[in-house]
Amino acid sequence: MLRVVYSMGVSVDGFIAGPGDDIGWTAPDAEQFRFHVEQTREIAAHLCGRGLYEAMLVWETAEETMSDATELEFARIWRPIPKVVFSRTLTSVAGNARLATDDITTEIDRLRDQPGEGVVAIGGAHLAAAAIAEDLIDEYRLFVNPIVLGGGTPYFTPFAGYRDLRLIESQTFNTHVVYLRYQRIR
Repeated sequence: MLRVVYSMGVSVDGFIAGPGDDIGWTAPDAEQFRFHVEQTREIAAHLCGRGLYEAMLVWETAEETMSDATELEFARIWRPIPKVVFSRTLTSVAGNARLATDDITTEIDRLRDQPGEGVVAIGGAHLAAAAIAEDLIDEYRLFVNPIVLGGGTPYFTPFAGYRDLRLIESQTFNTHVVYLRYQRIR
């Protein structure tokens, strides 16, 4: 069964986006981007909302707009990953994506049961909040940025109960971003 992973950059005070949905402070340097490239290799499927889906469309045409070898490598890895897009407004999607036809629990169950290795990645706080509420997340991967935003979109939204976690990996990057990987204790 594939593990479900929620991974995002986060401020020290717990926000993935600042006021006005500002995410400019999350841009990775070369070292951190290389780390993301390696993590992307393990993604068997990716679930995202409309906003993240649209932001990631740039990778569909990377060869036309980018020349950096690492960016092009990321694009080659990213494009074939099956993506499930949750949206109330989109009627079609491009690339190796499809619109979700069921609720998050059903979509995740369908993906988890596929043969193979890797993880089902969830991008975006709102979609992750629905998965957290249903206790579907197996791993939380936080890239804690050395910034305090004072408000914005939280990494965790309120949910009932609690989740016991175990730290299984950590790393500090040159930019003082700290990567924390927690596993859900069931």
